[in-house]
Amino acid sequence: MIVPTSSTPAESGLAASQTLAQAGTEAPLPAARSPTAIALRRGLSHAGFLIGAVLLGLILVAAIAAPLIAPHDPYAQDVSRRLIPPFWQAKGSWEHLLGTDKLGRDYLSRLIYGSQISLLIGISAALISGLIGTTLGILAGYFGGRVDAVVSYIVTTRLALPVVLVALAMAALVGGSLKVVVLVLGLLLWDRFAVVTRAATRQVRSQDFVAAAEAAGFTTARILLQEILPNILNALIVVATLEMAHAILLEAALSFLGLGVQPPLPSWGLMIAEGKPYMLFQPWVITIPGVALLVLVLAINLLGDGLRDITAPEERR
Repeated sequence: MIVPTSSTPAESGLAASQTLAQAGTEAPLPAARSPTAIALRRGLSHAGFLIGAVLLGLILVAAIAAPLIAPHDPYAQDVSRRLIPPFWQAKGSWEHLLGTDKLGRDYLSRLIYGSQISLLIGISAALISGLIGTTLGILAGYFGGRVDAVVSYIVTTRLALPVVLVALAMAALVGGSLKVVVLVLGLLLWDRFAVVTRAATRQVRSQDFVAAAEAAGFTTARILLQEILPNILNALIVVATLEMAHAILLEAALSFLGLGVQPPLPSWGLMIAEGKPYMLFQPWVITIPGVALLVLVLAINLLGDGLRDITAPEERR
């Protein structure tokens, strides 16, 4: 016969504590994932980001390793072999896979070296415009008042100026060259950086950690560089990719009109302009650099769109 035993409150509490301890040991709480792991998981599952990263990576590798992978000298002329079609056409040559231009220069080599110019102009113009626009936007968003009014007036004045017409006028006045194109585009494409940075800074400005930094006696420069700038960096990266693609297209347009990069540099826009007289009978002379330009701009846009989705908070996605 089993006689039920009574337990004291202390014994009951001890037994309950042991039960909870065993349960906690057997089923631990899931560990919080780091932001880097979350961003990596989002990136691997984002098709647009992966496609853009792969395409841009291949173009970047080709630009860096151009002296190693280019089959010919992009500046070597051989008029006796001018306008050889690509290898897939009837009179094509495997020696010149993408054919030759009107001066007998290898088209594949010029296309590879042309990626250096496009990436150099896109990255340089984005850096210059990003520095100008980010500085103006973060000052306007943080201080507000008269500073915001002055910056808004400057941005409005810039938006009233058409980029293409101003770039054409400055290039015609100073003269077309690689340095001139970089400086002109860098000084004209900062308005989007300023607008986005100002709006993002105004949002971060009202956060508690900024007020805590001000109460702790941090300098204004330290607050702007260490507290505000890292929290708006994801928005700036997206804008930088868009402006990089914009600068590459503008450079191609200026070179096509003869006011951008000057011969014999292998700019893709210049290659399209040089092949314009032959487009009816040899359409590949403008199709090949045009497709290369399309792929580069598409890769940058896909990468920027993917970065926006990856760095966005979960509740906003």
